[in-house]
Parts: sequence; C-alpha cells; structure tokens
Amino acid sequence: MPRSAILAVAILGLAASVRAPALSAQPAASPPPIVMPGAAPGPAVSGPAPAPAAKATAASGCLPTGNGYLRARIRGALDLDLDWRNAQIECDGGPRADGSGIRLSFAGPLRSDGRRLRMVFGVNAVYEGRSGRALPTNLTVIVEGGQRLYATRGEDRCTVDSLNQQRLSNPGAKPRSYRIVARGFCVAPASTLNDAEHILVSSFDFAGTAVFGTAALEDLVNVGK
Repeated sequence: MPRSAILAVAILGLAASVRAPALSAQPAASPPPIVMPGAAPGPAVSGPAPAPAAKATAASGCLPTGNGYLRARIRGALDLDLDWRNAQIECDGGPRADGSGIRLSFAGPLRSDGRRLRMVFGVNAVYEGRSGRALPTNLTVIVEGGQRLYATRGEDRCTVDSLNQQRLSNPGAKPRSYRIVARGFCVAPASTLNDAEHILVSSFDFAGTAVFGTAALEDLVNVGK
C-alpha cells in the first residue's frame, strides 16, 4: 500500500480514537513544545526513545535535493511557530483519491516523549505539473502519540495563495515526482472532532513532494471517481 493511502487510513483510525482528556508534554529545547490544554499539573509522561529505523528515516529528509521545508504559525489550543528544515521532516504527497487535486503531508521531528506533529494539506483544483493560485484547501493537523486531531472539515477555511511544481524525476521516468512549493493561510480555525479545541493556522509555506504515475495511486484515483 502506498504511503499516501497508509496516511489516509491512519487519519481515519486516529480520528476514531480521539479522547476528551488532554495530555501534557514536557517542553524540549528543540523542536518547540507541543502543550495540550487542560492537563493537570504534574510530571510529563515520556515514551520510548526513537527506534533506529525512525532516526534513519528522519536523516534522509524530505527531498533528495535538500531544499524541503515547512513554516507555519499556529495559535489556539496549540501555540507554535514551526520552522522545519529538510533534514528534520518526512514529507509525502500525490493525487487525492477522488482526483480533485493533490494531498501533501509533512511530519516534523520525533520528540523524546514519542509525539510528533503532522500537517496534511488537501489542495483542490490543481493537477500534475501545473501551477495554481487561490486554491481552496482542506487542512488536518495531527498530534501523533498525543490523541489529538484538528481538521477544517471543508475547503472554505484555508487557501493556497500560490503553488508551483518543479519536476524532480527524469522525463519519461515512472513514477513521476515533483517538488511542490506553496504558501497560504487560513481564515477560520480547525477543530477537534468534538469541537472542544480549536487552532488557527494563520500562515503557512512549504516545499514538499508529490508522486504521480504509480499503479497503486492511479487505482486509488479511479476508485474515488
């Protein structure tokens, strides 16, 4: 199963497991702490150290060209200014399952307590190799290991101002990979499924990857039509 399909299944599974109580993560020097609201004072619960496989994946970075990144300003239940560089993040992307655009995922550094922040952008009305402006976008923010998922649940709350695609693979190669560079903003918050917590991503810009032309991805698109 391709990484984009695995991500979609993971998001659905996480959404079903969201619980009301929030946990508190011990702040770390780097990356910025992810602090959950409403937690009782007390020592933070730390998970196991990252496995060697996770370290190796993070070391490989987002793009082989070394120029991937994600920056975002988040306020509300999470108070974060993200500035992730290529070597710190994992990124993935490809066509949306219904063929309506592209989906891009960015996972930040894995913390010592086992938590990691992931941002998923579902950009509408843009296709392989094409640029776009003023593109409606659905945003999902997941605190992996923290039982938290925030979603806009609609494409009228966030907008990609501009998006450009730069071919990475050689002409004629399959699958076809692109560097996706975009910037945008949200005008309304994303919320948890029970609407108890909200975050506003007032600005974001990123450079990630999208892959087209694999049989598995094309099957997903055809099923979604």
